[in-house]
Amino acid sequence: MELKYGRSKLEFELAADRVKAVLTAAEKPGLDSPLDEVASALENPIGTASLAQLLAKKQQNKELNKVVIVVNDVTRYTPYQYLLPPLLDKLAAAGIRKKAITFVIATGVHAAHSAAQNREIFGNKIVDNYNFIFHNCEHDLIELGSLSTGNILKLNRQVAEADFLITTGVILPHYMAGFSGGRKSILPGVAGRQTIQNNHAMMAKVLDQQPALSDNPISQEMFEAAALVGVDFILNVVTNSKREIVQVVAGDCQKAWQAGIATSAEMYHLPLQEKAEVAIVSSGGFPRDINIYQAQKALDHADQAVKSRGTIIWLAECSEGYGERTFKKWMDEAIKPVDNMTRIANGFLLGGHKAFAISKVALKKEIILISQLSSSATKNIFARKANSLQEAINYVEQKYNSNYSAYILPQGSLTVPVLDN
Repeated sequence: MELKYGRSKLEFELAADRVKAVLTAAEKPGLDSPLDEVASALENPIGTASLAQLLAKKQQNKELNKVVIVVNDVTRYTPYQYLLPPLLDKLAAAGIRKKAITFVIATGVHAAHSAAQNREIFGNKIVDNYNFIFHNCEHDLIELGSLSTGNILKLNRQVAEADFLITTGVILPHYMAGFSGGRKSILPGVAGRQTIQNNHAMMAKVLDQQPALSDNPISQEMFEAAALVGVDFILNVVTNSKREIVQVVAGDCQKAWQAGIATSAEMYHLPLQEKAEVAIVSSGGFPRDINIYQAQKALDHADQAVKSRGTIIWLAECSEGYGERTFKKWMDEAIKPVDNMTRIANGFLLGGHKAFAISKVALKKEIILISQLSSSATKNIFARKANSLQEAINYVEQKYNSNYSAYILPQGSLTVPVLDN
């Protein structure tokens, strides 16, 4: 069998009687004509009038000189080759000039990606004809007021001052917010660092209690933020593991997003009867394993399938290392996993939340990591380095004296094991 690793794949052999199940998404086929489906969704949205009608209504009152489209960064693959052409065609047909349109790249607290990556994501034609800016969570922000939690909402100035605001994204399971897409384009996508930090501070409670999506305080606050800034229209998709679009949803920020959740959950929430001693998980290859910060989602999902004191074999290339300075600092300063558990309870800090998430798993399970990280850097995140996937398998064979069962998760960043009870 082979699993994705960066832009390549790694092979391994495992006796069939060791494999409890291979947990893959309940795939739906990609749409035959994704461009047409996107155009149709813009004409027939959920919970709002058509995009053309919304634009015309706003233009009755004032000229739209600041149309902002929020887009994802390199760490969140989004099929923009299908989303953007029909969207831009609709804007042009409504008389919106190119110079009135600004793309804001929702980096959250991440660093900006390169100019070359920008062209790879959005295409030369769009990059050459439209204005793109990277969100900066420290600068050029506007305070919009308090959310019901007391969190002060600070947002990107361009987004906050938009005459018409459109957000785009992909609806996939998210270990903290339930699902990505929709409201996440605003918070954390284009929010200030402290606003994001206060939102994510509820993470420990969410991971411990695993509330239903409707009761998830992180998601609820994200919706409040999107409502306060006034998102006029969203364009989101659900994709399969081949990155093909299986559903397009557009329109109202909450209603359209919720329409995509059932499809995403049906594909990626995988029922389990019981946990196993071992999980072998790939983060899903590039860009999901570009660094430990991003790849961590797969570890969290694998954790749901493994018994206490079990073993997780984690495949994540991590060509860009840890991926975030605060996360690395917390790992450098922790002597044992419980140190980060205590630290997060005493004061939440972005970046530190990833150290907490990994330490939470390492506290009860052994993690074996196959990556480009050195042995010392691997040990620093409370994991054991293996130089190959087969080496890790051989280690587990000896550890359990060949008496164990294993789940295999080829799409670990996407698929979420859910116990039936």
